[in-house]
Amino acid sequence: MRKYDAMNISVTTSPAHHRQVILGSTSVYRRELLSRLRIPFEVQAPDVDETALGGESPLQLAQRLALAKAQAVAHKFPDAVVIGSDQVADLDGLALGKPGNFERATLQLRQMRGKTVVFQTAVAVVCHATGFVAQDYANVKVGFRDVSDDEITAYLLAETPYDCAGSAKSEGLGITLLEAIHSDDPTALVGLPLIRTCNMLRAAGVTLL
Repeated sequence: MRKYDAMNISVTTSPAHHRQVILGSTSVYRRELLSRLRIPFEVQAPDVDETALGGESPLQLAQRLALAKAQAVAHKFPDAVVIGSDQVADLDGLALGKPGNFERATLQLRQMRGKTVVFQTAVAVVCHATGFVAQDYANVKVGFRDVSDDEITAYLLAETPYDCAGSAKSEGLGITLLEAIHSDDPTALVGLPLIRTCNMLRAAGVTLL
């Protein structure tokens, strides 16, 4: 095991060259982000239990699930370079995932209003054939306005962001709920930190340009 110095990425040896790239995710947001790199890739759904473990921090949960997703798909496609990612909203140590419905989304936004939430987005790249394993994460600090209950309801009815950790789409109408965004890898907030992902794909031998 060695360190990939550019981003402190944990990496094993033997990078892969000219291999199939697979995104281990069903997220339409991650698919759109990865498509910006203009490389051919396929999508496979990872079969991973996303239940948090006892005592697990939001960052630890995101890191574990990102690697588990990549490894689950890589087990089925050992010759491919597989990307796994996961995002957890961290509200003072409380992990907030995808709300799933209006009621839970309302509760999340009420909890977050007037506060700073750290969105922990982890990413892993795995290729079983070469023994390549890399992990990294990006955190995004998001300041939420002290929004009213009426604003929360109007937003949720307009955008229905029930498949987003933290119940707000910054790339859409959810930006109206925010005061500030701070990150060195801004696409992480949407679901996949592309700067870190690019670094790991290059380390795995994937040609981007």
